[in-house]
Amino acid sequence: MKKIVIATKNKGKVREMQNAFIDLPVELVSLAEIDGEIPDAVEDGDTFKENSLKKARHYQKMTGMACLADDSGLEVDALGGAPGVYSARYSGENADDTSNNAKLVAELKRLGLTSSPADYQCALTFADTDGNILQAQGFCGGEIRLEAKGNGGFGYDPYFYVGDKSMAELTLEEKQAISHRGEALRKMAVLLKEYLQ
Repeated sequence: MKKIVIATKNKGKVREMQNAFIDLPVELVSLAEIDGEIPDAVEDGDTFKENSLKKARHYQKMTGMACLADDSGLEVDALGGAPGVYSARYSGENADDTSNNAKLVAELKRLGLTSSPADYQCALTFADTDGNILQAQGFCGGEIRLEAKGNGGFGYDPYFYVGDKSMAELTLEEKQAISHRGEALRKMAVLLKEYLQ
């Protein structure tokens, strides 16, 4: 059984990852379960892939365990790809989902728009204790609308629509079937299964 630390304290992400790797010989531990203060990774990469690699290497080193890190975010066409790699801190250093969504809606309104094509992207990196690296990416195309719907999910999910439903209206199973993280996790599960044999 391989012990892997997941580089997040986000319970939603932890749940999605545990669900995706249920058939693998791995034990997943979140950063929230690690004793002691671990300094945050510096996420100064230009792409989701670069940031996920930086996070995986940082937390692998800090914990001494194999690490799985994701970097994901939203790219809105009308905003020139913003918030992009700044998705988690779009509204500033102390950003949260509420303030980020408020800024997103305000930006679209400022442009006189009620919606815009957008996509979610996810880059996953597995960094093993021996330096081995595995990477996978996933994408989900949709549309940002000004009206929030649903109570599930997290982040920009209530405003991100796939068809006539927002991501926040989908069950975890429905979301994982179409989401950027779901796609990246499925790819990573295949890579890990091969790698751990």
